[in-house]
Amino acid sequence: MNKIKVGYLPFYIKLYDDSNAAWREPVVRYMNKLIGMIEERGFEVVPADEVCRIKPEFDRAAEKFRRDPEICAVITQHLAYSPSLESIDALESLGVPIIVFDTTPDLELIKFAGTEDRIMDNHGIHGVQDMCNLLKRRGIGYELCVGHVDNSPVLDELEGCIRAAYAAKTFRSARIGMVGGEFEGMGDFRVTEEEYEKKIGAVTLKMTAADSEKYLAAVTDAEIDGEIAYDRKNYDVRVKKEEEYRQATKAGLAVRKWMAAEKLDGVTVNFLHTDGSGLPKMPFVECCKVMERGQGYAGEGDNLTAGLVASLIKAFPDTTFCEMFCPDWEENTILMSHMGEMNPRLSQWTPTVVDSEFNYNSCGDTVALAGCFRAGNATLCNLSPSDDGFSLILSEVEIVDRGSRTGAYSTSVQGWMKPSSDLPAFLKAYSLAGGTHHSALVYGEGADALSAFGRMMGFKVIVIGGKGE
Repeated sequence: MNKIKVGYLPFYIKLYDDSNAAWREPVVRYMNKLIGMIEERGFEVVPADEVCRIKPEFDRAAEKFRRDPEICAVITQHLAYSPSLESIDALESLGVPIIVFDTTPDLELIKFAGTEDRIMDNHGIHGVQDMCNLLKRRGIGYELCVGHVDNSPVLDELEGCIRAAYAAKTFRSARIGMVGGEFEGMGDFRVTEEEYEKKIGAVTLKMTAADSEKYLAAVTDAEIDGEIAYDRKNYDVRVKKEEEYRQATKAGLAVRKWMAAEKLDGVTVNFLHTDGSGLPKMPFVECCKVMERGQGYAGEGDNLTAGLVASLIKAFPDTTFCEMFCPDWEENTILMSHMGEMNPRLSQWTPTVVDSEFNYNSCGDTVALAGCFRAGNATLCNLSPSDDGFSLILSEVEIVDRGSRTGAYSTSVQGWMKPSSDLPAFLKAYSLAGGTHHSALVYGEGADALSAFGRMMGFKVIVIGGKGE
């Protein structure tokens, strides 16, 4: 996987170079230290070719960033005060999110207040204030990461904003496949393909019977054998109906070949009409492997949530499609389940491949992957169409260790989610916000980074049971 790439724009003032050129060297040294710390987190940083002070320098830097289509955001850092009218036009031209890194070299300053060089090295914050005022006045969105790297989570916040920007960039250009068409009568997440492309940028491609025929014919017995061998190595295979297993594997490989040929970022499969799309079996296991490979998935013709998962999983790999199923009022917990789709990376124990009775269409019985979401902190992330656009509904939750290897959900997907607030209040707030019944679950990430993603996409951000926007 290619590294996520960001631009880095340093701010300075020509007045200081004209007064004392030696003032610049220590703050540039500190800037390079910060760039190294960001790169240590796995990102590729593309700095401006010069420390920018005046309009032509800022314009050259902006042009460099615009020429690189892989840059998902530009980080700004004020090495000193910098007059905002020198930079604002360049900032407005960037076309990618702006992440303001508001930090200075020294953790302590009062005891050194009488030393001129410490003041000169640490006074960029009012340059940030000057710039942010003009960004606000021009309606240019920006994210702020504020603090010292030695005593605050500012680098974690910066990483979250970078990943949010990458997710937004991915969503705006996402290509989502649809197998089996839309689920009749299911309206909460449905948007027209035209609205999807116009308001978000994602496009939808539908698998036809001709596509199925073409890619099924391209699947060899050796490929089926190899895929089943992969399953036996990585999962607990308990299948008894070998022919159904082979046919389901063939169907999954055909979908995989179609996705590769069409350069798809994600896919949605409507189990009611996989036969109408020409597939011999419902490919539940492949739906899981889609997410395991870092692509998006959602069930039941939900191209909207498939695109959401596709964008988030590229930036936050521990992401999965999910659905709230049943409440446990006594334990303040919700059963998370679906027919047989989850990201296997997130299973509490080795996922099981099992026979699956299937009578929803003429394809007949198939096989599915069963697993349990592992315990941990996560954020539930739902994209809800509304009368004036989209709402991104977020809630920080805990997945609790209540899974069972036996019983009703031992042969399907299970997980046990505890909201941060009282369950009735959470469910009430969720539906008052218009939350749909399909969501993404992002492990190890709080609502702040995902809120940044929502703002970068232009969504209304609603946080339930935690900090607001």
